[in-house]
Amino acid sequence: MPNKIRKLPDSGDVQVPIGPQHPSLKEPESFLLTLRGEKITAASVRLGYNHRGIEKACEERTYIQDLYLIERVCGICSHAHLTCFVQAVEEIAAIEVPKRAQYIRVVVGELERIHSHLLWLGVAGHEIGFDTLLMYSWRDREIVMDILADLAGNRVHYGVTTYGGVKRDITPEQIKDVLKAVDTLEERTKYYIELAKNEETIIKRLSGVGMLKHDDALRLGAVGPTARAGGVDRDTRRDDPYAAYPEMKFKVVIDDHADVYGRTLVRMGELMEAYSIIRQALTNMPEGVFRVRAPRRIPAGEATGRYEAPRGEDVHYVKSNGSDKPERVKIRAPTLANIQAVTHMLEDRYLADMPIVVAAIDPCFSCTDRLIGIKDLRTDKKQTLDWDNLRLSGIKWYQKRGVDFSRLNEKLKRSFK
Repeated sequence: MPNKIRKLPDSGDVQVPIGPQHPSLKEPESFLLTLRGEKITAASVRLGYNHRGIEKACEERTYIQDLYLIERVCGICSHAHLTCFVQAVEEIAAIEVPKRAQYIRVVVGELERIHSHLLWLGVAGHEIGFDTLLMYSWRDREIVMDILADLAGNRVHYGVTTYGGVKRDITPEQIKDVLKAVDTLEERTKYYIELAKNEETIIKRLSGVGMLKHDDALRLGAVGPTARAGGVDRDTRRDDPYAAYPEMKFKVVIDDHADVYGRTLVRMGELMEAYSIIRQALTNMPEGVFRVRAPRRIPAGEATGRYEAPRGEDVHYVKSNGSDKPERVKIRAPTLANIQAVTHMLEDRYLADMPIVVAAIDPCFSCTDRLIGIKDLRTDKKQTLDWDNLRLSGIKWYQKRGVDFSRLNEKLKRSFK
C-alpha cells in the first residue's frame, strides 16, 4: 500500500491513500482512492489493522469463557454477537429456552438497536458538519445506556444472555422505568424524523450520495439498513425468527432512495419500530423461570446462528466435538458483508463524500478483520499461521524492536515464588 499521494503516468489520475490512521475514520482502516480531479474513479479497501484472533481464541477456551470473549467482538453489538453465538450452541445442545428469557433477550436487543442507531445518527451528523445533531442524539443515547446499566449492571457489555436463558430477571419497577424512557425517546425521535424530512441541508447533502440500488445490493451481498435503503425487503427477525420475535408485530422498514439519505430514513424508522417492540415485549412478558441449566460439555454437532444486529444480519457458526471447548467458531459480522458495497458506492463520487459514504454503513472494522496469512515481501512467499506461530511471530516482532516479554515473564515468575 503506498503511503503517499502518487500520480499514475498513463492516465494522469492520482492515487490517494486514506488511512489506516485518518481523522475521518473512527477505526484504523486503509482505503486507496484513484482520483480524476475531485472525482473518485476507483476505490479499494484493505482490512487487517484490527485483527484480534477472537475466533481462534474461542477454540482455545471453554464455552463459559467464550461468553465473555464473544461479547467483546463489538462494543455496540455486544448483545447481538453473544445471543447469536449462544443460540447456535443451544441448538446443538437441544436446550429449550424459557419464554420469559426469550422476551428479555428481545427487550435488550431492541434497546441495543436504539443505542446503535442513535450513536450512528450522531456520527453521521458530525461527518457532514452538523455537530448539534451529534450532541442531541448522544444526549438521548445516554438514556438508553443508563437503562441498560440498570437492567444488566453495565452500559456497554451487558452480559445478559447465557446458555439456557438470561443471567438476570427484569422487575416490575424496571419495566416501568424502561417504558418511561421509551416514551421520552420516541418523542425526540419524531423530531429527528421531522428534521430529516424537512431540513434542506440534510436532504441536499445526503441525497444521491453513496448510491446502492436494489440489484447492486443483492449482487454485493449487502445487509441491514444498507440493503433495506435500496428496497431489499430482508430482516432476519421476520424471515428466520428467533427469541420472541414470532410473537411481535413490527414492520420491516425499507426505502427506495438507495443513498445515504435513504439509510438515514431507514434507521429512523427502525427506531420507531424498536419502541413498539419493546412495549409489546414488556406488556406481554410471560411469567416463569428465566434460565434453565445447560451442560458444560456440549454434544458433538454443528449449528449456525443468525441474528439481525443493528448493522445487519450477524452469522455465527459453531462446531462442537463433545468437549467443553468448541472445535470451530466462525463469525461473519455485518460490516464484512457491507464492506464490498463501499467501493461501489464511492465510485463516481467526490472525494469530500468519502467520510459520510463509509460512515453510512455504520462500519465496525474491529469485528470485521480476519487474518489469513502473511507475505514475505523479500521472497514473495505467503505463509499461513497457526495459533502458536502467530504468537511466536508477535514475540519476535517486539524483540526486534527492543521489547523482550520473556524477561518480563521470568521476572513475574520470580515475584510469585
